[in-house]
Amino acid sequence: MIASLPAALAADLASGALHDHLAAIAEDAARVILPYWRAGGAVFTKADDSPVTLADQKAEALILSRLAALYPDIQAVAEEQSEAEGRPASADAVFWLIDPLDGTRGFVAGKESFTVNIALIHDGRPVAGVVTAPATSTTWRTTSDGTAEMRRYAETGNDPWRAIKVRDRPDEGIALLSHSVTDAEAARLASRHGCTRWQGTDSSLKFCLIAEGRFDAYPRTGPTSEWDTAAGQAVLEAAGGRVLAADGSPLAYGKPGFANGGFVAMGG
Repeated sequence: MIASLPAALAADLASGALHDHLAAIAEDAARVILPYWRAGGAVFTKADDSPVTLADQKAEALILSRLAALYPDIQAVAEEQSEAEGRPASADAVFWLIDPLDGTRGFVAGKESFTVNIALIHDGRPVAGVVTAPATSTTWRTTSDGTAEMRRYAETGNDPWRAIKVRDRPDEGIALLSHSVTDAEAARLASRHGCTRWQGTDSSLKFCLIAEGRFDAYPRTGPTSEWDTAAGQAVLEAAGGRVLAADGSPLAYGKPGFANGGFVAMGG
């Protein structure tokens, strides 16, 4: 049985108001993050040996507060809260997945490829999502008509939203891969998915670059958490792409421990 969305949330999803809210929240979180970038602030280590900064924590607090004010009683599964307090035992039929700063290692190193991620999950599927790259003031989001779009934003005024779509696979496709894989493994993964070249990139930015039609595949064999992928998957699928688990089914959400296995994100 498919669970219904709460009435206010369903109305905002259909009208586009939800997508506007998510973009505004993600961009405001990006404004919280940016002063910490390349500022030499303290870096703490979580139980899984991954880094966390004040930027992660403050951005997550803003996102959780704003979502709770707009849509009370919707479960929120957020990275820093989950790592500090323990991952929830289960997911509701409707819940948020939040990664306030994906790519923290790169952020600490002063790289540009870090993102803010918010996704709405309904019965295991990402039905709305937004990804913002604070370093380049760029946002990608889903829309009420099931497509994807992007814009540059600024304090002096935002650019218009521009529709994006995956490209047809070229003869020499280009894969995006995590920097954590070796060159040999990267070449093998790229070739397996029909790509003759590959490039290393951090964070959920990989999903968005495929959604823009600039790259063709992102295979991932190592573990990730659901908040790492949900918003990017929502954007990529809305742009005409796919994100498939190892068994060939669409990557689903609300799994035990909110943990992903291997997957591949693909364009046309």
